[in-house]
Formats: sequence, C-alpha cells, structure tokens
Amino acid sequence: MKLLIVNNLSSGLRDGAIYDFMRAFSRDGDEICVRCTSGCTDLADFLCDAEDFDAVVAAGGDGTVATAAYLLAETGIPLLPFPAGTANLLALNLASPAEPHALAKLMRESRLMDFDIGEIELSDGSRRGFTMIAGAGYDATIMQGAEASKKLLGPMAYFTSAFANPSPQFSKIALTIDGESVETQGVGVLVVNFSKLQFDISVVHENMPRDGMFDIVVMNTHDAVGLIPALLSCMLDRGGEFPTRPGSLQVYRGREVTVEATPPLAVQYDGEVTGSTTPFTARMLPEAARFVVSEECLKLYDEESAEPLRLDD
Repeated sequence: MKLLIVNNLSSGLRDGAIYDFMRAFSRDGDEICVRCTSGCTDLADFLCDAEDFDAVVAAGGDGTVATAAYLLAETGIPLLPFPAGTANLLALNLASPAEPHALAKLMRESRLMDFDIGEIELSDGSRRGFTMIAGAGYDATIMQGAEASKKLLGPMAYFTSAFANPSPQFSKIALTIDGESVETQGVGVLVVNFSKLQFDISVVHENMPRDGMFDIVVMNTHDAVGLIPALLSCMLDRGGEFPTRPGSLQVYRGREVTVEATPPLAVQYDGEVTGSTTPFTARMLPEAARFVVSEECLKLYDEESAEPLRLDD
C-alpha cells in the first residue's frame, strides 16, 4: 500500500503515536510518505497529489481531520482520522480505536463509509470544512478559553473554560434555514453534523451524519446556568431513550443555514477558533467524505458491508 500521512505537530500532546502506527502498519513493498506541519504549512499543499496514494492518514485533532476531509471532499480518496488531538470527537463518533496498532489493523482492513461534512463560509468570504459542529456564541467562547490549557488539561480544559464563563454574550439571533427565516435569541447556535461529544453525551437525540441534513440548535437562554437542564437531558439520552429537550434548546433541521446575531457572536468550527464573528453560512456536503472505519462503525450506522479499498497491486 501507498499511504500519505499529514501530521500536525502542534496537535495534542505530541506523543509520537503516529510513528508507532507507521511501524505497526509497514510491510514489504509499502510506501509511506509523511508530511509534517506545525500550522504554518497549508494542508492543501500537502494534499495536492493525494490521488497518487491509496489512502490519506490525517494525524491531529478534529480541526486537522476536518480540513483534510474538506480538501478531499467528493474525490473518493479514503481518509483515516488518526486521533492525535485533545478531544478527538470524530474518532469517538466513528467508534474508531485510539491505539496505534489497532489503527494500523483498521487501515489494512480498509472498510470505507461515506459521511456528510459541512462547509462554513465566514464573514470575510473564506470557506472551511467541518465534520462535527460549527457554531457561534458560547461554544466559541469555551473553545477560545480552553486554547491555552488544552495541552496541560486535555478535554478538561473545555469544562474549566465553561465554568470560567458563566455569563456569555446574549444576542438576538436571525436564522435563514433553506430559505425560511427564524427570529430567536440566546447565547449561541450550533450547526450539528456528528452530534456526540465527550462522555458519550449527544447534543441532539439522533446522530445521523449520513442523512444530508444539519441539526441547528439554538441555546435559548440568558446564561450558562440555564443550559444545565439541557445538559442533564443530553446525559440521560445516552441510550437514545430520552428524546425530549428542554426549552433552553431550540432544534431545527436544514441543508443550509445563515446565522446572524446582534450583538455579533464569535464563530468556531470543530474546536478551531476562527477569530471571526457572525454572520456565517453553513452548507451541507452530502456523503462527501470517505472515511476508513471500524466494523463497529458499520454496525452503528446500519451498514452491513462497505466498499473495499481498491489497490493497484
């Protein structure tokens, strides 16, 4: 096999797990190309010849994987998300292992599934890709607050940041969902593709990243305390048996949404702080990303079989 690995050196704890993966994966005749960035080199430069490889491995956090998935969107090139970041929520949603040897085995087995991803257009006209969640408001504030302590605290950095920001910006929010206008208010908006967060908590009742639709969640409260009932209902819904959400969460569905807010709200996607504020537009790219997945993932999303990886040899 011929693999292209894009390795984000600034992600997570830099524990070198990707090199353990390489040793576990390598067999006679294999070719592995590793391209490393600390954030200065654009991943687009790394992936310009991705079609010359059997598969791409993106080693980094959710933002790194999302960028790679967006750059490879609709090409049919298989992508293995290698969880080397802080939260690694995509790997959690795909039921992927975290251990390098298990990931090497996964790559050899090469089960593939196509998943939806999102495209976010920021106020300056630039476009990025996201696999999990894009949002504005309280979630972006949490991401920004956690940035400095992620390497030290790991996922707990997000909870520390949440506790440190009990009074997020409250705004009037205007949504345009597939051409329909919605006027509301709150401390934030989430545009959800994969919905499962840390500790198996799901933002919405169903996790459906292959249906061509976003769940659009408005945090309709004046402060963080008002979100506690919503958090409790999400925790109770781990088994999919608690479908109701309290009034502090308004849930809509659509393929494209534009979010405007007064005052403006900060914007993030897949844990990446953009430095931009609303408005932003999110568009659905149905089944545009082809991921290398586990057998458990196939069962999780009700697929009995997946397309095998085709190799020239």
